[in-house]
Order: sequence, then C-alpha cells, then structure tokens
Amino acid sequence: MNAVGILKYGQQTVLQTLAAFPEAGVDTPGACGAWSVKDIIAHLASYEEVLVDVLSTFIGRHPTPSLDKFTELGGQFNDTEVERRKKRTMREVLDEFNDAHAQVMSLAERIRAEVFRQVGTLPWYGMDYSLDDVLVYMYYGHKREHSAQIAAFRDRLQ
Repeated sequence: MNAVGILKYGQQTVLQTLAAFPEAGVDTPGACGAWSVKDIIAHLASYEEVLVDVLSTFIGRHPTPSLDKFTELGGQFNDTEVERRKKRTMREVLDEFNDAHAQVMSLAERIRAEVFRQVGTLPWYGMDYSLDDVLVYMYYGHKREHSAQIAAFRDRLQ
C-alpha cells in the first residue's frame, strides 16, 4: 500500500466535494445528523490533528495532546471537538483542516514503508492492526464517507 497516496487521495476527495458545495449552505444543519458541512469539516480537522500526533510517535517522542484527548474522551470526542470550533468561520475550519493535513503529509513522508505495515504498533487502536489499517479505515474511508454525505446533502439542498 502507498500510505502517502492514500492520505493524498482522501484529502482530495473532501476538497473536491467541498468545491461543488454552495458556500451559503455550509452552516445549514442536517448534512450528517444535526451537523452542518462546516461541522463535518471541524470533525475531520480534529481527526487530522489526532493523525499528526499518531504519526509523530513514529518519528520520535513528542507530546500527543490530540491523541490523548481522543482516547480519553472516547465517544464524546466528536461532539466536543465540533463544539470547540462552532464560532469559527468555514474558512478558519477549512484552513485548520488543510494545515493539519500538510503536517500529516510531511510526517508520513518521513516514515519507512515497512513501518506502516507493522502490526501491533498502535495499542490504543488494537494490537491486530497496523498504521496502514488506521490510514485506510479511520482516515481514507472516513473522509470518503463524509464526502458522500456532503454530496448527498448538496443534492437535497438544490
């Protein structure tokens, strides 16, 4: 698997979907449950920050505040992080999402391919899984799912 490619294409999917979404509708609730499109991007931004922390652990010892919050809050993480970004504009949330993704790409390029395939390196996710698994399920698949929701919401608003 090409981890860097998977990360790149997941991000492209979200950005292409957003480009086709009317700016006037980004704060309208209902794109994913009660969440608006801006809330979905806030949610994805928080996950991207978690990934920055995850990847940083593979290249050295670094603080992992986002990963720590993710593991500590469990099911409350999503709503907490979306709420934390409620007063920001769509541009601010999108900038945060893109900035975190740029950090992800920079870190991912520094990790050897065999490390991505190693099982048992992420105890918080499960000892039967690798970093590749996390990237495919928790990131690529996650971004594809929310992109489909945004596209379907766009169609309902028209």
